Amino acid sequence: MLNIGNYNQLTISRINASGAVFMLDEGDVLLPLRLTPKDAEVGTTLCVFVYVDSDGRLTATTRRPRAVVGDFALLNVLETTTVGAFLDWGLEKDLLLPFGEQTEPVRRGNKVLVRIYLHSSGRIAATTKLDKFIIPIDKSLSEGNEVDLLVYAFTDLGAKVIINNSFGGLIFHTELIVKPSCGERLRGYVKKIRDDGKVDVTLRKGWGQEAVNDREIIMEALKTQGDFLPLTDKSTPEAIATMLRLSKKSFKKAIGGLYKEGVVSINPDGIRLGKGL
Repeated sequence: MLNIGNYNQLTISRINASGAVFMLDEGDVLLPLRLTPKDAEVGTTLCVFVYVDSDGRLTATTRRPRAVVGDFALLNVLETTTVGAFLDWGLEKDLLLPFGEQTEPVRRGNKVLVRIYLHSSGRIAATTKLDKFIIPIDKSLSEGNEVDLLVYAFTDLGAKVIINNSFGGLIFHTELIVKPSCGERLRGYVKKIRDDGKVDVTLRKGWGQEAVNDREIIMEALKTQGDFLPLTDKSTPEAIATMLRLSKKSFKKAIGGLYKEGVVSINPDGIRLGKGL
């Protein structure tokens, strides 16, 4: 079955002046001549992306778009028209973001986070109404799982994220050392699955291992910075977060432990590795 808006393995049925033609139950699909490999012949199987062109014809390309149907993607706005905005997704035919699928007006030069979907007309389109594509959690998600995260909105509580391209989650402000940007992709961990199906996410690995991880982060930074870090317990949270992506509380706790063990010395200008390390 033809998968419009995604990649397909198709076998060439004939080649003419327009290009290579794939004959399918859904209709003929044309791969334009300029994109047809020179050594292609009838019977050759190619991996192509299939979409519906401006004239409503099934068309194939060997080019790779920045995202396919079902993906979330951060794309540039090329222009706005009476029907909506057109986005750059890496193909000659730009991607339409209809006015009705915009949560707020977009302008040329903006970057917008969208979900790519297949319209009932068979055409590929984009929407910024992301919540309707987030599905309830299932048994594939458990507390402690390492997951892919996509930041898509902010609330008074924290950053809303899409987990594994499917589920909704929240990173609380207290978990965010450095505020991410909308559309940023992160690796995180499922901290808690609530009875109502809501998911709390953390960016820190293993709640019981946090102190150990913080020490490792500081030690690695020391070794890569010539055994010295220009940070002290008087440093600003911003300075600590920029250099180590740790909160000031976690930083102070970790260097306090390292100091007591004689691993580091704490000086007015920063911290240094102890002798022999």
